[in-house]
Order: sequence, then C-alpha cells, then structure tokens
Amino acid sequence: MSDSTALRDLPAYEAARGEADHPHSAVARFGADTPLPLDAGGVLTPFQIAYQTYGTLNAARSNAILLCHALSGDQHAANVHPVTGKPGWWETLVGPGKPIDTERFFVIASNVLGGCLGTTGPSSTNPATGQPYGLDLPVVTIRDMVRAQAMLIDHLGIEKLLAVVGGSMGGMQVLQWAASYPERVFAAMPIATAARHSAQNIAFHEVGRQAVMADPEWRGGRYLQEGTSPRRGLSVARMAAHITYMSDSSLHRKFGRRLQDRDGHTFSFDADFQVESYLRHQGEAFVDRFDANSYLYVTRAMDYFDLAADYGGVLANAFKGSKTRFCLVSFTSDWLFTTADSRAIVHALNASGAQVSFAEIESDKGHDSFLLDEPEFSAITRGFIDAAARAVGAL
Repeated sequence: MSDSTALRDLPAYEAARGEADHPHSAVARFGADTPLPLDAGGVLTPFQIAYQTYGTLNAARSNAILLCHALSGDQHAANVHPVTGKPGWWETLVGPGKPIDTERFFVIASNVLGGCLGTTGPSSTNPATGQPYGLDLPVVTIRDMVRAQAMLIDHLGIEKLLAVVGGSMGGMQVLQWAASYPERVFAAMPIATAARHSAQNIAFHEVGRQAVMADPEWRGGRYLQEGTSPRRGLSVARMAAHITYMSDSSLHRKFGRRLQDRDGHTFSFDADFQVESYLRHQGEAFVDRFDANSYLYVTRAMDYFDLAADYGGVLANAFKGSKTRFCLVSFTSDWLFTTADSRAIVHALNASGAQVSFAEIESDKGHDSFLLDEPEFSAITRGFIDAAARAVGAL
C-alpha cells in the first residue's frame, strides 16, 4: 500500500491535518538565514513551501512554467490528491499532450503561503511553541505569497520562468509576479481575475469569515489545540462562496427546481431541492480537506490585493517598461471577476506599452469555467504557451 493510499484510509480531516507539516509532496525549507519579509511587518522564519513538479527541466532551464492556484486549490494541480483521492484541479489543462504539456515543459505548482497543504500556514506547527500557529501567524498578502514563490524558484535553480499562469486568486499572483519580477517572467497569463478585490467580493468573503468565527468550535482560532473543528461554520462559508463560482444559467441547467429523492415537498427544512443537497455536499467535502483558519488568511489576502495602490494609484505604472508578454482571459458568465475587470487590466497594459492579447470566452459555467473543460480556453492557452516557448527556443 502506498503512503498516499494509506493517507486516504484515515479520517479525511485527520489526513488533511497531517499534511500541514509533512505533506505528500516536495518541500523547500528556509531557515533563519533566508527569512521572508512580510507586508504586515517583520519576517517569517523558518518557513516551508510544499510543491509538485511535472515534466523535466531542460538543460537551458528555459521551459519552466509556474502554476498559481485559486483560493481552495493547492499544489496538486495534475496528480491524484493525497487526501481526497480525486484528480488534480487542473488536469483539464496540464499533462502529457495537453495545452500545458508536461512532456515539453517543467511545470511547478506550490501551495500558497497561509495554506494548509504543507506550506507554512495557521495549521502549521509554530517552532517557538510546538503548537499550531493559529492566529499567531501574521496576516499574509498576495505579494507575500509571490515573494515566497520567488524563493522557491531560486531554490529550484531557475532564473527566469517561461510563463506564470493562474486563475482567480491565482491570476492575482500572476499579476503580482509580473509587477514585482518582470525580468523573471517571459509570459504571464492571468485568467478570470482582477487587479483589485471589489467591495462586493470583500463582502462575500466577510460573510464566510463570520460564519467560521461564529461557530462555537472555532474557539478563537485555537480549535486544533483544543481538539475541535468549526466544521459547520466552514461548511456554510464554502456553500456561500460556491454560489459565486457558478452562474444562474449553470445552476438552472444542473438543478432547476428539481427535488432531491422525493416526490413532493416535505414542508420542513430538510434539503428538498437538489441544489440544496449539492451545496451541502460541497460544504461537507470542503471541510475534510481545508483548514478553517487558512480560509480566513487566504480570503484576507485576496481582500487586501490592490495592485494599483502600490504604484501611486495608477495600474499602468505597475507594468511600466515591462517586456513580459500577457494573455488575459475572461468568461462571459463570470460575475465574480467580470470581463470589465480583465479589460481594466488590458487597458493598463496598453497604456504601459506592454505586449498584450485578450480573449473573452462565451460560457454559461460562471467563474469556475477556467477549471472546466472549455475547448476555446484550452486552444488559447496552448497557442499562447507554444508561442512563448518558440520565442525563447524552448520547444
């Protein structure tokens, strides 16, 4: 029996907790000699980053692609997840012969700072106390996440990335990479994202955080030390967030007003409708693989993201003089990160003189379209990555 199979035989929450310090993936550890500066002030040391790689780095080290994951993602982009046993979150796009072809490219995916699958986060052990950090971990930002990723790329001996690719919160990281390390990014593909989190999106996140913190089992963030779990609060947070990832059309197509395993209304508060049962399942599945405090930290990082604010309030200044090639993608039914959000980035890139292309893809699947099988999106990704590879001689 493999280690990952044995892990999946454990109760899911126990298995996920074990991943916080000792993940089933590669780990880069950074000691006191390489502290991570944080936007909140001070440094984080020691810390670690959990990551997966796919494919082979070529002799010129010119074929490396970094994948940046969304809020609920992790480093397991194109392999079986060690906790859930499910396929990686981007296996539609990444793998042998796929648009991000692991037979030609060296693909890296890391768990973000503040996460719960092996990169230092609130469920990790604080070396100063021997207990989980909980809320003692400083609040982190998207820029902190990217600083940590840059240290990982240094650790892997890669000077310049062929491409950085990601959707949603991953797209925020792509934009931050292009702004902070333009000389290290040949091509950038921000998908279904924005240069700042909107008031509406902050509001949705606050509802989720309050649901977590209102759960009596949250225990002021010390639930791991006290042997409890705010499962109900985190489940409700996930249910509310999941609605924003879908569109009205996709919900209607999948569920409509169909009843769940019954012939009529029960006139109770049971899950009469299929859509209610679906959301409850999404919430219950999420709490088995994701840490509640990590949910607070990662959503807060997204809320604080406002790239223009770091450049005098002018987004174009973030990309001034950049030689990076950009390809932005939005989806027509995405109301969480709209086409208008992508167009604002495109306009800023044009104003900065950057090389940029943009595609709005017709889809009724909502924000999650970038994670699903969308042939036009796959074709655009393949074309953009292949063109970048040809330009640097990495094909």
